[in-house]
Amino acid sequence: MKIECWKVRINNSLKFVIPFFVMLFFLVPDVYSQNIENTKSSKAVLERLIGKRASEFDFTIIENKNQSDWFEITTKGNKVKIQGTSNTALCYAAYNFLRDIGAVIVSWEGNRVDLPTSWPKYSKKESTPFEYREYLNACTFGYTTPWWDWKRWEQEIDWMAFHGINLPTAMEGQEAVWQELWKEYGVTDSQLAAHFTGPAFLPWQRMGNINSLEGPLPQEWIKKKSTLQKQILQKMRALGMYPVVPAFSGYVPKAFAEQHPESKISELKSWSGGGFASTYLLDSKDPLFKEIGKRFIEIYTKLYGHSDFYLADSFNEITPPVSEEHKYDELSDYGKTIFETINEASPGAVWVMQGWLFGDNKEFWTKEATSAFLSKVPNDRMIIQDYANDRYKVWENQEAFYGKQWTYGYVHNYGGSNPVYGDLNFYKNELTSLLKNPNKGNVVGYGVMPEGLNNNSIVYEYIYDLPWTQGKEPIADWLKKYLKARYGKNISDTVFQSWQLLLESVYSTKYWETRWWDDRAGAYLFFKRPTLEITEFKGNPGDKQKLKEALDILKKESENFNKNSLYTYDLIDVSRHYYSLCIDDLLIECVKAYERKDVPKGDELFKEIENQALRIDNMLSGQPLNDLNHWLQSAWDYGSNTEESKLYVKNAKTIITLWGGEGHLNDYASRSWRGMYAEFYWPRWKMFLLALRESEINNTSFDESNVRASIKNWEVKWSESAAMYKHR
Repeated sequence: MKIECWKVRINNSLKFVIPFFVMLFFLVPDVYSQNIENTKSSKAVLERLIGKRASEFDFTIIENKNQSDWFEITTKGNKVKIQGTSNTALCYAAYNFLRDIGAVIVSWEGNRVDLPTSWPKYSKKESTPFEYREYLNACTFGYTTPWWDWKRWEQEIDWMAFHGINLPTAMEGQEAVWQELWKEYGVTDSQLAAHFTGPAFLPWQRMGNINSLEGPLPQEWIKKKSTLQKQILQKMRALGMYPVVPAFSGYVPKAFAEQHPESKISELKSWSGGGFASTYLLDSKDPLFKEIGKRFIEIYTKLYGHSDFYLADSFNEITPPVSEEHKYDELSDYGKTIFETINEASPGAVWVMQGWLFGDNKEFWTKEATSAFLSKVPNDRMIIQDYANDRYKVWENQEAFYGKQWTYGYVHNYGGSNPVYGDLNFYKNELTSLLKNPNKGNVVGYGVMPEGLNNNSIVYEYIYDLPWTQGKEPIADWLKKYLKARYGKNISDTVFQSWQLLLESVYSTKYWETRWWDDRAGAYLFFKRPTLEITEFKGNPGDKQKLKEALDILKKESENFNKNSLYTYDLIDVSRHYYSLCIDDLLIECVKAYERKDVPKGDELFKEIENQALRIDNMLSGQPLNDLNHWLQSAWDYGSNTEESKLYVKNAKTIITLWGGEGHLNDYASRSWRGMYAEFYWPRWKMFLLALRESEINNTSFDESNVRASIKNWEVKWSESAAMYKHR
């Protein structure tokens, strides 16, 4: 009786089990195929790095229900199995694994790939509390990327994916949209030519700071960048990134303002010290504000597809033109109108804004002013990028932005100027403190927003690990793995010791404050326009003695490494930084010697400075990216004809030297590059020191203002010349 019962049960079960397995047989290939399709973009990124061995990685995307990314890695046999919540999580996980085992490093200076014949036993699972990992400053598109083609952009997006970035700023290609928009409103080609700046200065024209500087903007440029942006966005979106694209923030061309005298349009005073043409801001209460803003997004969407995150900054380093008696009402209306414009044109989209202004102009942006500006925007429909925490504490001063979503981060690099610095302990301590802080509000992201790239790779490598490790890994342990991956050897105790000294000397500086010494820009004294006042200079950040100790060890150990290795690159980096600091000291002593009429001593120091500068210049031949000729040739090659190429070269020279205007921006984007020491910085100081020497010998007064004016005239000629400055 019992046996009969079991038979019945089995037969009944088979009615359900057999169809289930039949369904599974056909369903599994579909699920498998879907997974391959979903992970195709991340697999392609890995394949570009390690070639056919990418086939040994199994990627699986797991649906993410709580918005926090995570990944899990296990190895078995010849397979590396990685599960994660997004393509960027998978890419970061694969890179994390390869770097952990010392097989790979991905950096601007070059990639090192040395894969083992078989994968070691490995298991790891990590998650991040930050939904977004942000990257790229609006200014990067002037200081670094103007001459990038698709090949270079693809390389950078791969770099982003390997570092887990999913909220990149994407500013290319917008001039095609502005051009179509303003023509619809009757602005002519010639009027637009007077509006657009030259290529390297577009970020500040977009933010309403300047117009027309170093233009005109060639139509071919607009066309090329439009094509490029389509490629950039397609790849970013395929990787599951959320590109932040531009929106209308209120700035209009002068011609538009003149054609609409009935509209309330404020003419804003010259930005950053003067000398720039006025810009024009449309009042948020004017009905044209929304009309134009929505039309911009419509055209942008037609050209580039749907976006979910829009960047709009109405008051970047600009004091809002609001009345004192109705200040808060007018500010709240600006915020409300910008949001509503974005929301009506792209329902559900998020307004993103840079938080820089709140730290830069804290006298205006009091708590009352900031909270008023944000008050009429839904908390979950805005992200404030508070990325200057290596200088300001905006989020703490502004009560975590009054319930709005916000991201925490750093600028680190300003203008592409490249002294060797950063502060790993600071980044770690800041992050751990932030996560524990009960008043952190709705912080949803983390990252770094550099104005310039291609420098201090260790800083970016460490920062983009922090969202995942959350500072739990000791820096010494992290550093050992990093060095093994970067140099490809079992690093000796002495090499590790040299890097410990670097952490204590240069990588314990969160902000290179002397780049703005005495209101003069330039990474070193040697990079600033000459002045007698350098004798008052108190010194650069960091511990120069420990830096020298580290350099001595690195030099001694260099015989164990290939001359083309990343070790040699880092040795050159540390060397050019140390000897640039030495030049600063020598300059001060040389000026002092001539001022006290000790001409023989001054001459001795003069010769030493010259020799040092030329040695650094020659030494930098080992760093192809740190090269004036590379920058200028890239600009020249971007042109479609000789006229365009000359314009681009002039832009390329001007942005890193004179900048523009009559204020203090000259040398803001100074570069420690081959060619700049020999062809720009030393000739300026040579002119200055020889004039000072002559005045002392002839016992005549030294007319510093006249000498500085002559130097500026020389700079103008240098920038206007189409010469490419071939190396000596």
